[in-house]
Amino acid sequence: MSGRSDKTLWSGLFRISVESGQTLQSQIRQAVVTAILDRQMPANKPLPSCRTLASRLSVARGTVVLAYQQLVDQGFLIALERRGHFVNPEALTDLPEAPELSDGTVRLNSPDWGARMSERPSEDANIVKPGDWLSFAYPFIYGQFDPSLFPTAEWRECSRMALGVREIRNWASDMIDRDDPLLIEQIQARLLPRRGIFARPEEIMVTLGAQHALFLIATLLIGPGTKAVMEEPGYPDARNIIASRTGDVRLAKVDGSGLDPDGIEAGCDYVFTTPSHHCPTTVSMPLERRKALLGRAVADDFVLIEDDYDSQLLDDAEPLPALKSLDDAGRVIYVSSLSKTLAPGLRLGYIVADPAVLHELRSLRRMMLRHPPANNQRAVALFLSLGHHDALVRRLTQAFAQRRQTVIKALQTHLPMFAITSDHCGTALWLEGPTGMDAVALAEKARERGVLVERGDVFFAASPKPRNVMRLGISSIAEDRIEPGIVELAKAAAEMMARPLELAG
Repeated sequence: MSGRSDKTLWSGLFRISVESGQTLQSQIRQAVVTAILDRQMPANKPLPSCRTLASRLSVARGTVVLAYQQLVDQGFLIALERRGHFVNPEALTDLPEAPELSDGTVRLNSPDWGARMSERPSEDANIVKPGDWLSFAYPFIYGQFDPSLFPTAEWRECSRMALGVREIRNWASDMIDRDDPLLIEQIQARLLPRRGIFARPEEIMVTLGAQHALFLIATLLIGPGTKAVMEEPGYPDARNIIASRTGDVRLAKVDGSGLDPDGIEAGCDYVFTTPSHHCPTTVSMPLERRKALLGRAVADDFVLIEDDYDSQLLDDAEPLPALKSLDDAGRVIYVSSLSKTLAPGLRLGYIVADPAVLHELRSLRRMMLRHPPANNQRAVALFLSLGHHDALVRRLTQAFAQRRQTVIKALQTHLPMFAITSDHCGTALWLEGPTGMDAVALAEKARERGVLVERGDVFFAASPKPRNVMRLGISSIAEDRIEPGIVELAKAAAEMMARPLELAG
């Protein structure tokens, strides 16, 4: 009976998969460590022999031998001659005992956390992206990467280089408020000149993505009495960040040429804008309007916060320069990231601003997290320095241009009632449906058919919010899935239009 229960125990602990992305040896070590820390493996019970476990897992005996040996070296196991491997009792001595369930006394006397909270950011209107978006057949969502386009071999090469002994000495120490000098050099030499920006190292700071950059800027510069202007429609996360710092947020309308300078109210302190690809309509601000906006900033004494949204993938023959590149008066704080080219999960962005501003931003960042992980900074720096990012941008630009044309053709064929606001570049399309079309309900209907689209009302702050708009991302869907996905979206729309009473509800 004991043998049968032992077999059940070990079968439950060791679940090995060749598709997990980890080596078999790592999976075995992880299973043993998890079992020890969860107190599922008693110290007096021997582990299966190397030969027995190898046979049960269908792996080489040497794989188990190496896994066990490393666990012995780390102090999780001990090897007793002629008896086998056992859990090291010392590995269990420092583990806390699992708390027993109380009779509710602690819960009854716990703090009223709701009353103690100064704000409720969870209640802000935000863009929602399902965590399991990869499982959907037709994911037209923005800002997510396509695994088939990710430069796996190149990124692995740079990660391995960053883990070399010499490189570890460069990044393992606490950098306090500094950044990897190689990464700053590469941002200065490889990324910013593409946007017409020529900055000194002291004008550049690394962040955990563009959103972290915006949070730092808002925390430093925006307070209760600050007057801030946001685009309408506009980027919800930026709006929520700024609104959390000041109650005086004004809205400036966006037209087919982006933010209209004439719509900015007098007396404002900061204006947030996405001129390269407006979020969410994707329109680009013409050069003359950019100059007019900079002129207003000087005349009315306000600062522009430029989020160079989706800018690395401009496939125009002559892309328009960033606002920052035209800024002779130091009126622009520039924010960008590598999320749309390399990967959003990497969380790496940067700010370009006056050194006096960056000095304080570095101090603020130090209080928050000191600096972004230095090993990631070095891996990205190597990725840039070896030309991998330039090659990736060329490949992505070509792939997304083809996908964009495929989406446009499919929309014109199957959903001609939807108008496309801008179709010349970027990784998304902004669609406006006919009056009465409820795109919010359509998004829910489409989801039931395996189609993910983004509802557009979340990008608006003023009420009533239009419900006939939505955004289609093209970065995360394979080209051969585009037309079938649009066909399913069209079926969902036809089903809704056939039931007008449901639309009204």
